[in-house]
Amino acid sequence: QRLMDPKIKEMGVQNAYFPLLIPVSFLSKEATHVDGFAKECAVVTHYKLRSVAEVEPGGPLVEVDPESQLTDPYVVRPTSETVVWHMYSKWISSYRDLPLKLNQWANVMRWEMRTRPFLRTSEFLWQEGHTAHASSEEADAQAREVLDVYLELAQDELCLPIVPGRKSANERFAGAVETYTIEALTPNGMAIQAGTSHFLGQNFAKAFDVKYLSEEQKSEYVWASSWGVSTRLIGAVIMAHSDDDGLVMPPALAAVQVVVVPLYAKDPDQQAAVLDAAAALRKDLVAIGIRVHVDDRLSMKPGAKYFEWERRGVPLRLELGARDLEKGVALGKLRTGGDKFQVPLGEAATEVPKALSQMKLELQSRSEQLKQRLIFRIESRTDFDDRLKERNPGMMLIPWGGDDDDEDNLKDETGVTLRCYPLEQDELPDNQVCPLTGKPARQWAIFAKAY
Repeated sequence: QRLMDPKIKEMGVQNAYFPLLIPVSFLSKEATHVDGFAKECAVVTHYKLRSVAEVEPGGPLVEVDPESQLTDPYVVRPTSETVVWHMYSKWISSYRDLPLKLNQWANVMRWEMRTRPFLRTSEFLWQEGHTAHASSEEADAQAREVLDVYLELAQDELCLPIVPGRKSANERFAGAVETYTIEALTPNGMAIQAGTSHFLGQNFAKAFDVKYLSEEQKSEYVWASSWGVSTRLIGAVIMAHSDDDGLVMPPALAAVQVVVVPLYAKDPDQQAAVLDAAAALRKDLVAIGIRVHVDDRLSMKPGAKYFEWERRGVPLRLELGARDLEKGVALGKLRTGGDKFQVPLGEAATEVPKALSQMKLELQSRSEQLKQRLIFRIESRTDFDDRLKERNPGMMLIPWGGDDDDEDNLKDETGVTLRCYPLEQDELPDNQVCPLTGKPARQWAIFAKAY
């Protein structure tokens, strides 16, 4: 949120908040939308409980009051398009009201039978943006602009291996005309949908009768976009960067970027000097915007503290002992590995940012290497089947010519989904045939198994 919110506001988007409970009747107004979310909705049918006598020890003391049944049930927010567009119908009447751009940071509920922490949970946190525009070009441009923001965040700040692209019709957001996506690649060769933005056309405007009076005094339906990233993005970071020793946090994301570890000294004066130096070091780094923690638990052995902070993924550890203090240095160690290095205490404000930048470049390099290692061009069905037999199948770049039914059949047969049509498309060879369907290829597509 700290990284994304300023970028959202730079696009002229204002933060808002909409209700958690949405009337079921709202969802029914957009048929494709309700069909896409119907199986994931948690439904509120009653509004109170009542006390009951304890029938047996440990038995229930409350139950749903049958007399509190709602005439119009609610769903716990799976996404907010319907309630947002209900309000937009009241707020928009003229071209002067456009564009209208709102975002909310909120929790949502989508019922999951099998959960994975961060990647697929029934309740998760996200931001969701909703915009209304006077033209289709402007709404689509908004969705593309947001995708660029997500891509910048994922690649430049979170150092993820990302492929940006467009979703197929089967994989689009329910009710969208076009869905743009950033797909993250994990070291075990699977994909994670790390963020999406949607061009919604006029579907929601028509469902909720959102019209505006144009400058030519014509009544027109508005055009829309919606977009969001969630805690799944954090899951992608954990999957992409972590190792056998624990988390590896990119410097921009880490809650603690630098941990200073003052070492135990037998001499009380030396110990006091080490602790004072650690506090001064923290003050110098905090002054330039670095997030620092001083671990001054002197009763704990250094090795145990080093392991704890490595497990938490802190990018940089600075060790400070009496001998180091005499030399005027701290010993640095990056979470990405390598030898320890000296950081002059008087130059920490310049040397520490350099070290964090070095770690960022290392993570970006590893991500680029992962893409080179686990993205494969598929030339035949045999190539495709062989990749699926591998422990780390990776992303498969295929000259695709199939239709929606072919895509569904392939998913049912192999568990592989069409993740996206990459935005960067190499020219197809003349008379290129799709190796999976035998039909003329139309464009390159990324297929993979996904979380």
